Amino acid sequence: MELRGDRPLFEKLSLEGFQAGLSWITILRRRDTFRAAFHDFDIDLVAALTEPDVERLMLDGGIIRNRAKIEATIANAGIVRQLVQDDPGAFDRLLWAFATPRGSRPRPVNFGDIPAVTAESTALSRELRAIGLRFVGPTTLYALMQSSGMVDDHVEGCWRAA
Repeated sequence: MELRGDRPLFEKLSLEGFQAGLSWITILRRRDTFRAAFHDFDIDLVAALTEPDVERLMLDGGIIRNRAKIEATIANAGIVRQLVQDDPGAFDRLLWAFATPRGSRPRPVNFGDIPAVTAESTALSRELRAIGLRFVGPTTLYALMQSSGMVDDHVEGCWRAA
């Protein structure tokens, strides 16, 4: 299922950034609290957060209290806001420009052989870093690409591939 739209993709990017170094279930269990803390990931509202908001978020035990990740989320919102201000959908189009073509599925392999990074996620990481986004490494972006439908790397025979 494809995830589209500037706000939903900003939320996904933000949550993937918070997930870096942690298990995904940790983020999923806190998703509602993240949404409340970050104004449902409304790009304009997140971009408007200030240092007192950062301090408030650092005290919120319902989210991941990592100052660098909180500050990156706010800074990223400011960059995304500039990107979409005069061109709604620009963030969506930018991310989806790196989606892998639909087609053949990987053959069954050892799960250890499935990559955590691809040429596309590396190129997207490079592009997002070039415009100033943070916590957008190739592994984080590959996870975003998988979870948003930009890549479907379920191997042949996987129940989810059907």
